[in-house]
Amino acid sequence: MPKTKSYNSSADSPKKKRVKQNQDSKVADGSKKIKTANYPKMSVNDSGIPCLSMLPMQNDWKEVLAPEFEKDYFVQIERLLGDEIASGATVYPQRHLIFNAFDKTSLNNVKIVLLGQDPYHGDGQAMGLSFSVPKGVPVPPSLKNIYKEMSCDIQNFKDPGHGCLEKWASNGVLLLNATLTVRAHEPNSHKKFGWEKFTDSVIKVISEKCSGVVFLLWGGYAHKKEKLVDISKHVVLKDSHPSPLSFGKFKGCKCFSRANAALKKLGEDEMDWRL
Repeated sequence: MPKTKSYNSSADSPKKKRVKQNQDSKVADGSKKIKTANYPKMSVNDSGIPCLSMLPMQNDWKEVLAPEFEKDYFVQIERLLGDEIASGATVYPQRHLIFNAFDKTSLNNVKIVLLGQDPYHGDGQAMGLSFSVPKGVPVPPSLKNIYKEMSCDIQNFKDPGHGCLEKWASNGVLLLNATLTVRAHEPNSHKKFGWEKFTDSVIKVISEKCSGVVFLLWGGYAHKKEKLVDISKHVVLKDSHPSPLSFGKFKGCKCFSRANAALKKLGEDEMDWRL
């Protein structure tokens, strides 16, 4: 079992216990193309704009992120998503999975942050967890390369034959994308929505309120996020991206065993990477 971590919700707060994982959250199998009109209903305000703050997430995340939900940039994200939905565009992931990373991994349990860029834009792929796809969906090239590296780096790791990384999430790996939504078949289409302001705040919250977290930053885009992390109490590991375009540099980086070594040095339990 992963070692329970703690964070401070205020300067004089005692250590908190891990918030119980939501056992009722479900992931769609992604086997069919899903239009936004068919997504599970999400709360909207009187103007028909989605209320993202009502989406499923662990209570400790709701507590620390509540101020972000009130900011102008976040209201703008909701408006832009509302426009997409009204236009009939297909948006990934499914609405109830937009905050899946914060539902599957409580703030109190974060031990590793694995940062991606934006959700998969193919039909049935995105599930709100960076690099992960639902079981039954073909494993994307980058994740195949991740498995290749793990097979050489982590003892007893075997390719699971699927791309679902929920086990990592439940064991303390926050699978976070910098942008949390995308229009179908149009990568980076929501890059200017304002999501980065939100996820940058998430990284800052982890840096401030948690201790002994390892940040895995792959590729130049992710490397820029190092400035958000307090390296006096956390560890940042920067490597090339596992994309086929840069796998030659990613191969042999041993980032997973290095992450475990860093966790051990920080006084935390090592991550069990087996799926």
